[in-house]
Amino acid sequence: MSLLLEPNPQQIQDEKIYREMGVTDEEFGMIKNILNRLPNYTELGLFSVMWSEHCSYKNSKPVLRKFPTSGEHVLQGPGEGAGVVDIGDSQAVVFKIESHNHPSAIEPYQGAATGVGGIIRDVFSMGARPIALLNSLRFGELKTSRGKYLFEEVVAGIAGYGNCIGIPTVGGEIQFDPCYEGNPLVNAMCVGLIDHKDIKKGQAHGAGNTVMYVGAKTGRDGIHGATFASEELSEASEEKRPAVQVGDPFMEKLLLEACLELVHSDALVGIQDMGAAGLTSSSAEMASKAGMGIEMYLDDVPQRETGMTPYEMMLSESQERMLIVVKKGREQEIIDLFHKYGLEAVAIGKVTDDKMLRLFHKGEMVAEVPADALAEDAPVYHKPSKEPAYYAEFQAMEEQIPEVNDYNETLMELLQQPTIASKKWVYDQYDYQVRTNTVVTPGSDAAVVRVRGTKKALAMTTDCNSRYIYLDPEVGGKIAVAEAARNIVCSGAKPLAITDNLNYGNPEKPEIFWQIEKSVDGISEACRVLSTPVIGGNVSLYNERSGEAIYPTPTIGMVGLVEDLAHVTTQEFKQAGDLIYVIGETKTEFGGSELQKLRYGKIFGKAPAIDLTIESNRQEQLLAAIKAGLVQSAHDIAEGGLAVALAESLMGASGLGANVAVTGENVTALFAETQSRFLVSVKPENKEAFEKAVTAYFAGEVTETNELVVSNEQKELLVNIDVDKMRTAWKGAIPCLLKSKA
Repeated sequence: MSLLLEPNPQQIQDEKIYREMGVTDEEFGMIKNILNRLPNYTELGLFSVMWSEHCSYKNSKPVLRKFPTSGEHVLQGPGEGAGVVDIGDSQAVVFKIESHNHPSAIEPYQGAATGVGGIIRDVFSMGARPIALLNSLRFGELKTSRGKYLFEEVVAGIAGYGNCIGIPTVGGEIQFDPCYEGNPLVNAMCVGLIDHKDIKKGQAHGAGNTVMYVGAKTGRDGIHGATFASEELSEASEEKRPAVQVGDPFMEKLLLEACLELVHSDALVGIQDMGAAGLTSSSAEMASKAGMGIEMYLDDVPQRETGMTPYEMMLSESQERMLIVVKKGREQEIIDLFHKYGLEAVAIGKVTDDKMLRLFHKGEMVAEVPADALAEDAPVYHKPSKEPAYYAEFQAMEEQIPEVNDYNETLMELLQQPTIASKKWVYDQYDYQVRTNTVVTPGSDAAVVRVRGTKKALAMTTDCNSRYIYLDPEVGGKIAVAEAARNIVCSGAKPLAITDNLNYGNPEKPEIFWQIEKSVDGISEACRVLSTPVIGGNVSLYNERSGEAIYPTPTIGMVGLVEDLAHVTTQEFKQAGDLIYVIGETKTEFGGSELQKLRYGKIFGKAPAIDLTIESNRQEQLLAAIKAGLVQSAHDIAEGGLAVALAESLMGASGLGANVAVTGENVTALFAETQSRFLVSVKPENKEAFEKAVTAYFAGEVTETNELVVSNEQKELLVNIDVDKMRTAWKGAIPCLLKSKA
């Protein structure tokens, strides 16, 4: 679009053109009041992206304020590119999770790839070297050709970007449910390492300092990507492919290395990724956070397409770009540094002291807007909240034990459910060993990456059982944090903090907003009890297609500290003769469980209960026992219950089996999904010390039989399956679904 075709301010008002950009009548009135005049087309574009839910969190801010965000180890909480947590020795871990859901629904390969690229930039914009990538993915049940296409292409996009840039993709989680058929979720997490002295912020300090553009050229891809992410998907969404950016991991690798060299220069004042809303958000936010203004000369912006308008340049979300502020007079040093890496580094403006964002193009001022108005003054909405009818109905239900006639057959069926089945088909596409720091590879409770040059390591995971959150958002929110912490503890690490990705449907529907409120209440309480503050994250709303919302899915990304590599623990049984223990008692709880879904084809009833104090105590006991060298293996008992946890503990244990006795009602003992439980194995010589240290129930022992044998108190044989048979079914389930005709 050329400038000649852009509507004038009067037309914008008279023809209500602002509505096409997602700006309401009331918001347009606010913009007029802020400017004391009608906005022109470029100014309206700036407001439309910065006031979108994706950038301003205008619908979610009141809820987000509930999160605990500080703690003794937190060096940087929400508000910058990523959060930062101290790990001792003047080192810190930097991490964040973000979504690329809508783009991935339309253009799955590039949507997923650029989601990875964006989160990497958030981490290195803080001055940290990215050391690991994780993801949390949701799809339909792999029964339709479209569902399989989305799954295959998203995985390929993640692999393509991460492998090319040379950052290991070490972990994650994938769940499958019909509610994600039309709207998959693609959440990408990046973890980085930094020395305290190198921490940088995205702030434009110092009037007269130079604003520089570094990295790839600006094109027309991704224009209005933030607005696109702030509305429901529909059949018309397919036309919005241009709102999906295109990634170049090789360019990002160069940009990463150049920026990590740059952070050691005292010429650097501030640095920020051009992510959602591109040049608009990076300039407005850097100015606003510093209490300053910025002037930019858009003719100088490196462009890869001809005739780009100010509107297009400011709203483009082209990838692999950063905005930096450098001390006046030091520009050439920066240009030389970036040229060494074959990258553009161009002065495009300067910092001012009047708090205004001013844009010039072809000798004319084309926009003049207060930076705070864009970055801080978006309207905040307190949306109506209403308990959905289904919730009261589910809460009133009596607990129902699904009928099981053949325990062997049922366990085999559960192992082939795609949510439980091996994800090897996925992670074999990722280079999870690049840089040779990966200590625990994908497939265990959490990934572990060593901190080179020390005895320390970082454990990391992503977690969320959205079925529980749908049934009871507050309880489900607590469980999401607790399960993430369980995975970290099972790996021998102390949980440090979380980053969250809050994925929900349309917040304008009171029942959806209720899900948001209640789950945030649950997450907040769990974070307080488990001492894992929220140091940053992302909100992704409007995850609906044709009016059908996804399950509420607030993904938890958690990082923990392994104080000594000797403490690293994995889930598989280690040797015959080891004793098997279960920590935590089992109750009749099947709401949202894999067995319930398998038997009834739907979920209903109450979510499993959780007592956070009990959870915290059990985690502390287990971690202390691991550090004392008393534990051989540790595994969280989660989807599918104890029977699945036993099977999973044997999958990586060549030639081993287990002989276990359970108590209580058979189906409950095997398949209930009661919370705060662990399956651990212990050497016989550590039996007494372990039983003193941990409250646990002796369940059986690891054998050389290559069979899983489970009996009850009456000595009835419930399960007797060859481990190789289980392993074949578990490993083959996802490849088999992908090959089957839709």
